[in-house]
Amino acid sequence: MRKTLFGLLAATSLATPALTTPAAAQKTLTIAVGGAFTSMDPHYHNLNPNNVLTSYVFDPLLRFDPNFVPQASLAASWTAIGDTAWEVKLRPGVTFHDGTPFTADDVAFTFARIPQVLNSPSSFTFATKPFTKIEVIDALTIRLHTAEAQPLTPYNLSNIRIVSRKHGEGASTGDYNTGKAAIGTGPYKVTSFAVGNSAVFQRNDAWWDKKPVWNTVNYKLIANNASRNAALQSGDVDVIDQVPTRDVEDLKKNPKVTVFAAPGQRLIYLAPDVSRPETPWATDASGAKLSKNPLADVRVRKAMSLAINRAGIRDRIMDGFSNPTGQIMPEGASGFEPSIKVDPYDPEAAKKLLAEAGYPQGFGITLHGPNDRYVNDASIVEAVAQMWTRIGIKTTVEVMPSTTFFSRAQKFEFSVRLTGWSSDTGEASSNLITLVASSAPEKGRGAIFDPTRYKNTAVDAIVEKSLATIDPAARETLYREAERLGLPEYPIIPIHQQVNIWAVRKGLTFHHRSYEGTSAWDVE
Repeated sequence: MRKTLFGLLAATSLATPALTTPAAAQKTLTIAVGGAFTSMDPHYHNLNPNNVLTSYVFDPLLRFDPNFVPQASLAASWTAIGDTAWEVKLRPGVTFHDGTPFTADDVAFTFARIPQVLNSPSSFTFATKPFTKIEVIDALTIRLHTAEAQPLTPYNLSNIRIVSRKHGEGASTGDYNTGKAAIGTGPYKVTSFAVGNSAVFQRNDAWWDKKPVWNTVNYKLIANNASRNAALQSGDVDVIDQVPTRDVEDLKKNPKVTVFAAPGQRLIYLAPDVSRPETPWATDASGAKLSKNPLADVRVRKAMSLAINRAGIRDRIMDGFSNPTGQIMPEGASGFEPSIKVDPYDPEAAKKLLAEAGYPQGFGITLHGPNDRYVNDASIVEAVAQMWTRIGIKTTVEVMPSTTFFSRAQKFEFSVRLTGWSSDTGEASSNLITLVASSAPEKGRGAIFDPTRYKNTAVDAIVEKSLATIDPAARETLYREAERLGLPEYPIIPIHQQVNIWAVRKGLTFHHRSYEGTSAWDVE
């Protein structure tokens, strides 16, 4: 079933590239991205722009292929030892950028470091929590011990980028940002880095895998859509991502540009505060603060969902480049449950639900969101606010740069916010434990940005059981059961899955994938 989604990738190019210039003739590649990156520390913030950035410098133990199947990377093999241990054999002959040999000690150091990273807005502990002990058997062998069966271990290992003990011991996130500690085993060395602005990478000719064709990669953040588009068309950059949907047709007419699109896993959704007795941004119809949180009532949350015209957002804001949804995974991927339908646009039914919940005159709310992180994010926030206002929920909008947004979200400052999530594992477990399961930091469970505090013990029990289920078919059945039970309570309000869009200079081949990000090794 997974092949249904990912098999579309080859068919979704919007033009066929013409190789007018041999790749070898150009040694420098310039990439402009739309998502703000905040650190060169691979363990500081589990944020896609950061993860793509740090993948140039640091390798994981395993890595995903285009279908999200774990493949060998720094780990040459991985084997379950009984129900509560995994033995990982490391790739021999790998060195860090400074020539230091990569060993099991660096892996043990990395696992110990991740929970200790200070002020992490979104930790990678979800990937390390299952392991109760990291045993170094020899220089190229580690054994990972768990309290119970952990069949998803290969997926978790694909999210852990390995750092050097030699350079990481005592190093802060700031030391990675200055480059002092940013010494990895990856395909590129970082030669300069400015947080939220740019990075320059030089090819690591000692890399253990097939070397990218580019000697130098200039990696820039151009958050403004028009500026990013203009930079490509003027020839200042070679590749851009997050192509503005409204510009696709014009770009297709430019003979110097090729556009690519691929269905993605990025879920754009609304996260309501479902648990606090009071919520900070809710008012009555006259503007006075409410002493009772209206979002705690599932009827209100359903009304908010029914008030959203997802097809209208797709057609008028996303220019057709989104897939409206009512669930956490895209069609064709693990965890997609066919019985869960997209809520219809039904403002009259929404008004009735509000009246039943005790809000016949509606109430007021502020909807928060970023204005530079997701495709058309600020426009979506504005559209949803207008739709809610039409059913009596007078909605004020506050959007802000993503760095500010995520910092405030972490402090649980919002009543309802628009955000996005893409599975860390390519299958449903990541979305379930992040968006639906109860917050349980000791297990790495629960939403990590502004957790909604949704709690359903029956859902939690199914999720926990699924994570310990070895048989993939049985695990898939449990994923869907948890979704059928939890999603009708609207712990989140799904809107759509994004379609990823890139544009490249004519003469380049871009191997686009279902996950976001632009890697130099995908460009030839």
